[in-house]
Amino acid sequence: MTLSARDVAARVLVRVARDESFAAAALEAELSRAVQLDARDRALATELVYGTLRVLPWIEAQLDARAKKPTSGLPWEARGALWVAMQQIHFMRVPAFAAVDEAVTAVRRAAGPRVAGFANALLRRAADDERRRVDAAHAKDEDPNALRARAVRESCPKDVREALARAIGEEGATKFLEETEAPAIGLRVRREADRASVMKRIAEERPNADLHEGRVSPLCIVARGLGKPHTLEAFRRGEIAIQEEGSQAIALAVEARAGERVLDACAGRGNKTALLADRGARVDACDRDPRKLDALREELARLGLAPHATFAVDWTVGSGDVPSADADAYDAVLVDAPCSGVGTLRRRPELLLRARTPLAERTKTQRAIALAASKHVARGGRFVYAVCSVLREEAEDVLASLDASLEPTSSTRLLPYIHGTDGYFVATFRKRA
Repeated sequence: MTLSARDVAARVLVRVARDESFAAAALEAELSRAVQLDARDRALATELVYGTLRVLPWIEAQLDARAKKPTSGLPWEARGALWVAMQQIHFMRVPAFAAVDEAVTAVRRAAGPRVAGFANALLRRAADDERRRVDAAHAKDEDPNALRARAVRESCPKDVREALARAIGEEGATKFLEETEAPAIGLRVRREADRASVMKRIAEERPNADLHEGRVSPLCIVARGLGKPHTLEAFRRGEIAIQEEGSQAIALAVEARAGERVLDACAGRGNKTALLADRGARVDACDRDPRKLDALREELARLGLAPHATFAVDWTVGSGDVPSADADAYDAVLVDAPCSGVGTLRRRPELLLRARTPLAERTKTQRAIALAASKHVARGGRFVYAVCSVLREEAEDVLASLDASLEPTSSTRLLPYIHGTDGYFVATFRKRA
């Protein structure tokens, strides 16, 4: 069977909703199999997936409002086709008949003619209602696109909306949630001086890509329409890494200098570790998951780098084998703590569809990590705390319990609608000498 862009999108949405797959990974897997799709169809599939996920609860509510029984009882493949059709009917410039016809065909294939007839009636009612809504908006000189913003807000769980408002205000929370454009790819060059020349060579290799310099990281190239960045010549030659711009800015906030001892306390797969090592620092890297440390060593080796040492550490239990004597203290310690990931909603909209760890529990873990890791800062040294979240509970509330010897020097939030990055909180401290 030849799959269309809509078929691919529906398959991805089902994998995300039913199997709790990550959207990005599921989409990449499905597109790799759909070799017949051209660049425009691949872009359509991507738009359908991310656009639908941001408003999926609203879409399901609209479907159920027009049906006698909840559509959750339908086969998953049929539900996916309905979701994709509703996204097009309400939020995309796609002829309604095309969206309905293809969805009905997919439903018939998945669930038979009776369910296909039900889907046809349901979607046509939705299309008629949408046409009347748009006509009414035009007659009143209102913006017919305002529905999208409302659907995004209504699809966000109440507790998340309230937490966002506490952190960045009602207006900021609205702007944050309405920032739904799929994010660009962030590339990191090794040195600031190389950015212009590397960007020029990438543009020659991928003439259809949209490239521009990052706003908050002097190392960043922001790219859209790039295709697979791993196949770039600059990547193969170790001249660039794939790293979101806000993540680059966090590592740069450490202000690592050549010869300094730096501890990357929650290193993950090593993007920040590599940036710190590129600054000439001797970096020790920690993570609770040894497999991530394996991936970290591989990434640094690709760039011709190596961590000074790696430690598998659960900071909520203790410091493990991380050196603890005063003589072995670090000039700088970075804690990029595990968090809710709210700041990455543009990139990972599926986060709002899943059960979430209570913020109080996350805050307890983050405090434990920050307290334990900050004890390894040398006198006069620097401590940097960051999360890919903008919520107060994971930011200021965590830092309130830090040792009094750490004096705050700066704090900021990176916000998608201001900086073009994912959402982050980052704060820096200096330990009294």
